Amino acid sequence: MRYTLFERRKDELILLARVLLMVLFVVFGWNKLTGFAGTVAYMASDGVPLPTVSAIIAVVMEFFVGIAIVIGFCTRPLALLLALYTLATAVIGHHYWTMLDGERMANMINFYKNISIVGGLLLLCVTGPGKYSVDRK
Repeated sequence: MRYTLFERRKDELILLARVLLMVLFVVFGWNKLTGFAGTVAYMASDGVPLPTVSAIIAVVMEFFVGIAIVIGFCTRPLALLLALYTLATAVIGHHYWTMLDGERMANMINFYKNISIVGGLLLLCVTGPGKYSVDRK
């Protein structure tokens, strides 16, 4: 009884959650796609192996998988895949434990933001996309 409002609006809230979770991925995936040469150069300068392949993976995961989750297409498996990708980017891209001072703090914040996003993606994997999705049954 206490949570009736949430139950009545569950599908709308899941849609909102999908959109809000994906804003970061879609925006930065689009930036990587439209500035692909710069993305490759950045990855190369950061020591990422196979920077062109890594940039392609980043664009696909962030932009295309992000859009798929927004519209609710293959939501559960893609949410799990994106959770694994996000965990990997946290470890590879925000290794604060090897840094000092301000750089350490900024990367620690981003590392734990990624970990929080992984939690949201796992919840989406469990709950599914809701009624307002391509996946709806």
